[in-house]
Amino acid sequence: MRGFWRERSQAAKLDLYMRVVLYVMPWLFAVGILAPLAQELVRGPDAVALARGLVALSVAQCAVAMHTIHHGLAHYVDGAPAPRRSAALALALGGVSAGLLLTLQAIGGIGDGTVMLQLLPYALLTPAMSTFMLSTLRRLVLGTVVAAALVAGAMVATGAEPPLAVSAAVVVFFVGLFALATTRSTAWFMAMIWELDRSRDVSARLAVAEERLRFGRDMHDVMGRNLAVIALKSELAVRLARRGRPEAADQMAEVQRIAQESQREVRELVRGYRDADLSAELEGARGVLSAAGIDCLMDREPLGDGLPSGVQSALGWVVREATTNVLRHGDARSCTVRLTSDGGRAVLVVENDGAEGGPAPGTPGSGLAGLRERLTAVGGTLRAGPAGDGRFRLTAEVPLAQEALVQNARGQGVQAQGVRAPEAPGMRLQETRTPGARAQEAPAPGAPARGALR
Repeated sequence: MRGFWRERSQAAKLDLYMRVVLYVMPWLFAVGILAPLAQELVRGPDAVALARGLVALSVAQCAVAMHTIHHGLAHYVDGAPAPRRSAALALALGGVSAGLLLTLQAIGGIGDGTVMLQLLPYALLTPAMSTFMLSTLRRLVLGTVVAAALVAGAMVATGAEPPLAVSAAVVVFFVGLFALATTRSTAWFMAMIWELDRSRDVSARLAVAEERLRFGRDMHDVMGRNLAVIALKSELAVRLARRGRPEAADQMAEVQRIAQESQREVRELVRGYRDADLSAELEGARGVLSAAGIDCLMDREPLGDGLPSGVQSALGWVVREATTNVLRHGDARSCTVRLTSDGGRAVLVVENDGAEGGPAPGTPGSGLAGLRERLTAVGGTLRAGPAGDGRFRLTAEVPLAQEALVQNARGQGVQAQGVRAPEAPGMRLQETRTPGARAQEAPAPGAPARGALR
């Protein structure tokens, strides 16, 4: 059961809560009919039969109301087909229940009119809740007025006093207002919640798409021109080599230089893309946690921007992963982020009150193992685990005096050395010609190769 609730998003939790409330309310109205009937019912055979029929109709109304409310919410929130048949059945049952009450009042089975006025809302609220999501507000208000007039007219026709008939009409009108204030407003609120949830998802996807476009544009700007030059110079070198011209070696040396330059530029681009800015990550964590309904307290000394760039990058990744864990695991309500320094080490502590669902240190897929490896490479440490009182604490420490370690670690695995392959004796370059391709004569020694092909 805990997983059934915890795995739901905030919007899904609120949606489930509101649905349960709407499903339960008709049954509460059915129970509300029993007490006045049991106390005020005159024990005559006709009155008892009518009272039993009224109770049976109330149970049937509740069953129909659950079906109608369920499909009515789907119609209002998601645009599904409206449950017209079940809504018509709910209205019919409500009309029959009101008729039974008026009959009981007419034969004196429930005493004076006060009891009838108490029972009338319970009989009409269930069909009102069932149908008030299926039409416009103007029609609903008009229908409520018409229902009040019909009830008042029926009471006058059965011999009720005019003040009692007016009171019954007022009760029916307020029943309609109550249904509007509960069922219709709840459906509207649920629709707005899901619309905002979808908008947030769309915004997140657009942000990811924009970042991909930015990275692709930067990669194209870096590599497009260099690859074009490499292709031109390589083709020129092949043709020069076929003719036995010594300038082919110079062209290949230029190709090697451009390739190494491209490698350096790509490495810088990827390094900048993968770096995490500490200040931006802290502000992002505050905004994300607050949007998720988690109170976030930032306690940071005025040293964040003054930290070495490598330390900021390492701690920025810790903030990002810790924020993800707080949102994904557990059911936290508050989170504290503290950034301090003791002169030689920067200490980041992220603590939340969702320890029951928090990931165990080192759990595969939790991301803590990757953070520990990242911090170990720069001489830092990571500790994570329950902190007592249902809290989970993650502590990261990075030495400030080892900025060189951070810079070296950032370049590990991505820096490649340019190595020239030895020329094999008799090695020949194969030329792939396209139909209609023409080669220009090789330029004189020392002349630029730009525009060698046309």
